[in-house]
Amino acid sequence: MIQIKPVSELRNNFPAIEKVVSSGTPVYLTKNGYGSMVVLSLEKYAELTDDIEFKLDEADRAAALSDERLSHKEVFERHRR
Repeated sequence: MIQIKPVSELRNNFPAIEKVVSSGTPVYLTKNGYGSMVVLSLEKYAELTDDIEFKLDEADRAAALSDERLSHKEVFERHRR
């Protein structure tokens, strides 16, 4: 179930938010009735970003082995093809 809480709940009841987040469920925080942020466990955040970090590291290694440099236009044109 989606957990939506006011941001003040984080300050006033951190242990309860921490318990929900540690179970793997993100908590969506609102400020003045509007979405403000999402709180995730480190494990869930890593699941979302590890593949991206791996790909960026892979690209850095490939760039270090090559003298070829592309503009952003060239990169996006190649990607679209």
